[in-house]
Amino acid sequence: MKWLQVGVLVAISASAVAQDARNKQEVQGQTAPSAAQSGSSEGTPGSSGQPATLQGAANVDVARYVIGSDDSLSITVWKEPSLSGTIPVRPDGMISLPLIGDLKAAGRTPMQLADDITVKLKKYIQDPNVSVVVMADSSQRIFLIGEVGHVGPVPMTPGMTPLQAIAAGGGLSAFANSKKIYILRNEGGKQQKIPFNYKKALKGEDTQGVSLKPGDTIVVP
Repeated sequence: MKWLQVGVLVAISASAVAQDARNKQEVQGQTAPSAAQSGSSEGTPGSSGQPATLQGAANVDVARYVIGSDDSLSITVWKEPSLSGTIPVRPDGMISLPLIGDLKAAGRTPMQLADDITVKLKKYIQDPNVSVVVMADSSQRIFLIGEVGHVGPVPMTPGMTPLQAIAAGGGLSAFANSKKIYILRNEGGKQQKIPFNYKKALKGEDTQGVSLKPGDTIVVP
């Protein structure tokens, strides 16, 4: 009879230990994140074997955005880490790449630049796969100086007008001469002075057709 009681006690004890172990496993499974949840996808290959897409600057359309001086580009050549990296666009609009050397980037869209790099690399690599991502769109800005709320650079949005740029800079101050506002623009090494009639623009009567370009400076006397 004693042996039977001992056997029953051992069986109950073993069952309790097993249940406790199962409970611990369930708790760990609920609280511990999986590798997919906790790991970052940036820089890791996707399920197709292709590199994960880098998160570039906001509101940049790779098919339409025009690269400018001072932009920062992430250039990736698939399976060629020595040819990949983040590269600044120099003031002369050029970038420097291994094997290729200097290449014109300003005035090209990211897709066009990727095609240019692909063509150049075909001399050294079989079927190069190139992607270009704009990491910092520093070239897309205009500047406000003079009697405005906030003097300095203003991010330029597509289709931005001088009136909108002034509004983004906090508007005119109480001492501004709205009749003598002008835009300074450098083109081909020459500086242009373009008058802007603020009052007509404010009334919706502006027929000047003045459109802003990256690097313009709006002067408010």
